[in-house]
Amino acid sequence: MAHLLVVDDHRSIREPLAAYLRRQGFEVTTASDGPSTRARLAETRFDLIVLDLMLPGEDGLSLCRYIDAELHTPVIMLTAKAEFSDRIVGLDLGADDYVTKPFSVDELVARIRSVLRRANMPPPAVLDEAGSLQFEGWTLDLTRHTLLDPQGQDVPLSTMEFRLLRVFLERPNQVLSRDDLLDLTSRDNSAFDRSIDSQVSRLRKKLEDDPRHPVLLKTIWGDGYLFAAEVRKVEA
Repeated sequence: MAHLLVVDDHRSIREPLAAYLRRQGFEVTTASDGPSTRARLAETRFDLIVLDLMLPGEDGLSLCRYIDAELHTPVIMLTAKAEFSDRIVGLDLGADDYVTKPFSVDELVARIRSVLRRANMPPPAVLDEAGSLQFEGWTLDLTRHTLLDPQGQDVPLSTMEFRLLRVFLERPNQVLSRDDLLDLTSRDNSAFDRSIDSQVSRLRKKLEDDPRHPVLLKTIWGDGYLFAAEVRKVEA
C-alpha cells in the first residue's frame, strides 16, 4: 500500500481528497501548510506527495526544491490555471507531474498510479541523448532519430515508434507491461493501453523477418512485452 502525503491549505479540498484516496487503496497523511508538511516529512517516509503550490508558512515551490534535493520523493503539484509559470518552475525543481485546479479526482488517481509505476521501474541502461544503440546489426541513432537496418538502409519510424523502440532498447530483456510502456512513451494518461499493442505490431513489421513469430519483440502473455536482444551503446 503506497503511503501518500496530501498537502493543501483548504480543508474542503484536503480532507475529501484524502478520504477518496483511502477508498482507492492508499494510506494517506495530510498537512495544511509549510511547517506541518516539514514535520510530516521528518516523521515519515512517503511514497508520493500531492503538493499544493500556494501554502501559508512556506510555499510549495520551496518545499518541492527541498523534497527533490533531500528526499527524492515523487511529487505531483496542484496548481491553479493562473500559475502556469509556477508549474514550469515546479517541474524544473523536480516535480514529476502536475494537475490543474479544479481537477478530476479520477485523473489525479491515474497520475498518482502512473508516477508510482515510473518510480518503481528499473533505471534505463542508457541515460544520455547522444550516440546510438545497436542490436542484431540494427542501429538506432538517438540524436537524429533514425533507424538503420543491417544493410545500412534507413527504416522510417513515426515519433511513437521511435519512442517505443528506444524504451525497449534502454531496457533489453526486461518484461514491460502496457502501463509501463504508456508511462515511458507518453504523459497522456487518457491514452488507451491497447494502443500500445497497435504500435508494437507496427514496430514488429519493421524489425522482424516474420512478425507473426517474432524473435526480437516478444509477447509475454499476461505480463506485456520483452525485447530479446543484446544492446550496445555507441558514443557519438
